[in-house]
Amino acid sequence: MKLSGLYLIQGEKRTRLPISPEKKILVLAPHPDDFDAIAVTLKSFHEHKAEIFLAVLCPAWSGVEESFCPESSRKARSELREEEQRQSIRQFGLPPENLGFLGLAEDDDGILLDSPENYQLVKHLLGSHRPEQVFMPHWNDSKSDHRIAAQLFERAVGALSLPLTAWFNLDPKTIDMDRQIYSVFDSDQAEWKASLLRCHASQHQRNLNTRGHGFDEHVLAVNRAAGAQIGVPFAEVFEVKKYG
Repeated sequence: MKLSGLYLIQGEKRTRLPISPEKKILVLAPHPDDFDAIAVTLKSFHEHKAEIFLAVLCPAWSGVEESFCPESSRKARSELREEEQRQSIRQFGLPPENLGFLGLAEDDDGILLDSPENYQLVKHLLGSHRPEQVFMPHWNDSKSDHRIAAQLFERAVGALSLPLTAWFNLDPKTIDMDRQIYSVFDSDQAEWKASLLRCHASQHQRNLNTRGHGFDEHVLAVNRAAGAQIGVPFAEVFEVKKYG
């Protein structure tokens, strides 16, 4: 198997998938950094002239340790995470106008709320962009934000009757999923992806403090394990669903 590209895996059968050019893609990221968790796949679409828009749903201020941010207010920590995402997409090559922060409401612990107001904002976003493809973390995940984001998305897509394809990705907190498409990459691409992940310095330091390794290794370990399952160095993994 070549060391790059998308593959549909069905038992022992592996089919290389073409990437259709000029797709309209919305990345529905519950947090800053969810874009970077699938950066290699998104880069492949970007190189095929896809129009990619990133919508970050939550401020995710609670992910910043107080010791990392001199000013410990929610506003300061939210702004810090937003700037980290801006730095990452500059390095990726996404135009700054293709990044938006929805600022969906969270509870006092920083958890995304499944509220009518948040639902309407997600519905408006989808209705305004009318993407052909949506990328987001898998719903079967121990992070409640990932589960709630997927629920808001599915309700909104159903209400709008939008015809689109959703790519739900494997991440470190995914519990289980139907592993359908593997986006295969090599060590050079892994280092490029690691450089994007390290743009999220608050998360990199938090992982060093709590896990003993950086945020880059935390994500790439999942890609390495997924790749080992099919005999390649690294892979981003997706379950795909069609709507409308």
